[in-house]
Amino acid sequence: MKLDLKYKNKEHIFDIREQGGVPYLAYPLLEETGIVKHGFSTRLGGVSTGSCASMNISTTRGDAPEAVEENRRRIAAAIGVQPEDMTYTHQTHTTNVAVVEEEDRGTRFLETDGMVTNVPGICLVTFYADCVPLFFVDPVRKAIGLAHSGWRGTVGRIGKAAVEKMAHNYGTDPKDVIAAIGPSICQDCYEVSEDVICRFRENFPDECWPDLFYNKGDGKYQLNLWKANEHVLTDAGITKGHIATTNVCTHCNPDILFSHRAAGEKRGNLSAFLALK
Repeated sequence: MKLDLKYKNKEHIFDIREQGGVPYLAYPLLEETGIVKHGFSTRLGGVSTGSCASMNISTTRGDAPEAVEENRRRIAAAIGVQPEDMTYTHQTHTTNVAVVEEEDRGTRFLETDGMVTNVPGICLVTFYADCVPLFFVDPVRKAIGLAHSGWRGTVGRIGKAAVEKMAHNYGTDPKDVIAAIGPSICQDCYEVSEDVICRFRENFPDECWPDLFYNKGDGKYQLNLWKANEHVLTDAGITKGHIATTNVCTHCNPDILFSHRAAGEKRGNLSAFLALK
């Protein structure tokens, strides 16, 4: 299945995969570790209708339960995991990161925007529609993490919180971590107000401000969540060469990827998937 995605640059960051009529995006940098199965869904290849058409596995969008169930089965088969192993977050823009144990397999963590685990087979799943997916793989300690980072999560450094949780629970050295910043809204499309920028000024050093935002006038700014999360991850100790940063914007591709800024509340969610083999 050919996806006519619009890219911000020509750098090869991820591959477009398709299995059983279900397309998804995969990062070679993560696959090269040899220890994970992973993917990022598009809005194609499912059975949902209306505003959730067609690949939505979120139960919070008003989608038909039977459609969500079938979509879960399809995307699980495409990525190579089991639907019953999918373990979810109910995200509320916190910096809470859950440690997922064997007994948590297939459950949902409330008030949680990140998860880490070292249990093979458990598939971490998080949801998106412009916010930033963060993937973490520690090939040495064989541990993984997944986090949802909107502007609040970025200011709160949920990416660093996830790495610290991996270090505390599994002995992860940040220098070993392979990370990916997934498809999300780009700076050109992400206008924010002065109060949001004030939070970034408070939480990021002034020397990196030119990379993070610029003033449009009238109290409006364009914010770069990709660069901000790169800064968070390198500040957490991850080597810059170990970070794959997306070059695909959700808002620029509304026919292929769900975008809150493009569609508002009447939409499905994209999903990130990450599991240890």
